[in-house]
Amino acid sequence: MTATQAQHRRRFAIYSFVTVLYWVTLYIYVPILSPYMEAKGIGYTLAGIVLGSYGLVQIFVRLPIGVWSDRLRVRRPFVVLGLASGAVSCLLFAAGAHWGWTLAARAVGGVSASCWVAYTVLFASYYDKNDTTRAMGHISTLTVVGQLIGMGLSGWIAGVWGWTATFWTGLAIGTIGAICAFAVYEPREGVDREPIRPSELKAVMRLPILLKASLLSILGHSVLFITMFGFTPLQAVKLGATPGQLSLLVFAFMIPHAAAASVTSRWIVPRIGVWGSVITGFALSAVCTLAISLMPTFGGLAATQIVNGFAQGMHLPLLLGLAIRHVEPRLRATAMGFYQAVYAIGMFAGPFVAGIISKAAGLAGGFYLGGALGLAAAGIGLYWSARERRSAKAAASVSL
Repeated sequence: MTATQAQHRRRFAIYSFVTVLYWVTLYIYVPILSPYMEAKGIGYTLAGIVLGSYGLVQIFVRLPIGVWSDRLRVRRPFVVLGLASGAVSCLLFAAGAHWGWTLAARAVGGVSASCWVAYTVLFASYYDKNDTTRAMGHISTLTVVGQLIGMGLSGWIAGVWGWTATFWTGLAIGTIGAICAFAVYEPREGVDREPIRPSELKAVMRLPILLKASLLSILGHSVLFITMFGFTPLQAVKLGATPGQLSLLVFAFMIPHAAAASVTSRWIVPRIGVWGSVITGFALSAVCTLAISLMPTFGGLAATQIVNGFAQGMHLPLLLGLAIRHVEPRLRATAMGFYQAVYAIGMFAGPFVAGIISKAAGLAGGFYLGGALGLAAAGIGLYWSARERRSAKAAASVSL
């Protein structure tokens, strides 16, 4: 191994470590959040508002962070900010019992999540400009690893030391991560590029593939934040699950979710293509989401999440790669900021509407909504895929 290769691996390892800590901080309390709010007497509608505030903040913050990052020509300060604000979110959760603290904490968590714009673009700069799909697959795997560790620890910590201990643990991990983030390497290309112009901003936001990926991602994140990152843990508690069993439910979902990106890029996409993989992922996710409320036992619920985790892990990384595939490097933070701001609509609207429906019709109503959204996404993807095939055939016939 050459000195250059060793240096690259060291930089990659540091950034990977920081990325994992970032997601551990953001997700260490997610499995216990809806049961925690119910234990505090917060109803389904207000719980939906708290859960949705995470996405609502990102709708307004993610694009400005992307534009700001492109204008300043730096990414690392936003990596530090992401971890620092994640730590503050955990501190606010632990600060008091009033639901206002819970709402504020989740909103600050949305600020932290908004910094993911800079994370993805900086990570992509470690790869060749034509290899963004592989870069997004790798960072998606790191994302799931961090989420898996955080969510896996959540139930165990809560079961042994109580709800609040989970938040204090997140505070400690976020603080350590913020300190380590100062060691993250940022390539020189970020310093030398020209700032983004307003006309370029408009052109980026009109890219057809970016708009398509963003719309489907709204639906995908709606399903995700209705289910595992929303009300599925509460359904498990209704079936008698203990805090420790919530960790098992997380593993059932997140391990297949983590494996899906690699399996999809290596084995599924070469056989059925990107659109075929996206459509299949949405269809499987819809079926599993519809089945959540029909499972009479915790074991049955966990079985649905094994398939659901893999299915959602199929389409989300592919949409992420599609969003910036045809965008030049100096504009990628803006494109990613737009993409992530748009799909944050689903992170807000999904749990918010599901909370309202659940108050009126029970938890099952929210899961039926998630299933319907998944089926709608599969149908839209099928339509767009058919249109692309027809356009390709027409272009081929003209060239002949």
